[in-house]
Amino acid sequence: MVWRTASVWHMSANDTVTFYLPPQLRKQAERGNHNFIRKVSDVLAGAGLTVAFDNDDDLARLQAMARPGRGLFLMDPPVNARGLTFRKTYIFPFWHIEKEAERWNWPVARESFDPTRIDPRKAKNFYRLWRKRLFDDASDYARQDGFVYVPLQGQLLRQRSFQSCSPIEMIETLLSHETKRQIVVTLHPSETYSTEEEKVLERLAGCQDRLILDRAGSPRYLQNCDYIVTQNSAVGFEGYFFGKPVILFAKSDFHHIALSVADLGADQAFAAVESHAPDYAAYLYWFLQLRAINAGRPEAKTQIAAVLRNHGWPV
Repeated sequence: MVWRTASVWHMSANDTVTFYLPPQLRKQAERGNHNFIRKVSDVLAGAGLTVAFDNDDDLARLQAMARPGRGLFLMDPPVNARGLTFRKTYIFPFWHIEKEAERWNWPVARESFDPTRIDPRKAKNFYRLWRKRLFDDASDYARQDGFVYVPLQGQLLRQRSFQSCSPIEMIETLLSHETKRQIVVTLHPSETYSTEEEKVLERLAGCQDRLILDRAGSPRYLQNCDYIVTQNSAVGFEGYFFGKPVILFAKSDFHHIALSVADLGADQAFAAVESHAPDYAAYLYWFLQLRAINAGRPEAKTQIAAVLRNHGWPV
């Protein structure tokens, strides 16, 4: 048996970085089968740090508060100043490592986007590559079929701190401003909706012939809508790959080329949507390739090390 002095044990524990992950992902990461986590682990190990894994339940978070060393939390807020959160940037293999979990508070959300500073050739090639990779040829055949797509998230009757209004109030605002198009509302497959929420949606659909409620959803909605209205759903971000204007009713990290109700007001946002035509290719290249970590690129570990150093980690 090897005995450690208290000072040696303390030093070893302080040099440990623990990933807090859901059980299945934890198993995958421990086997080295998760590309991004493996690359982060390689960077940490290369700097002389020890990598460990734990679950992401309440008990693990309590233990993390008392545990020395540092922590990396998947999508969840870090429990203390020694932790960071990491999250997929909407599509694989793009990631962010940040000090807080709320995307709308990330540095990229506070930055200004200037399309004139983006290399148009690189942006066009990037846009073409990822449209094909994500959606095959569907984005090449995108059209406008005269309807608005509303992908809902959760908590439909509640206005949260980052929202301009509740999701139900968002639909009501859309109905009052959009008087000619059909409106297709879909539910989030991972959300559980209350009986009260269901009744309110059904009542709206029953009173408005133009409102279609589709619980299952369809990829064609993204392809063929005129524009998207959402709080801050990832579907709005995906709409950029189809050249679809987006009206946001909540804070977001991808707000730069959207029409934000919080910034413009509903009247101005809806008045502008028909002529809204930002440079989608330049924006997606900037947001993903230049402002996120592309774990599929050879320079990914260099990017990861730079981000961790920027957060004050000794790598």
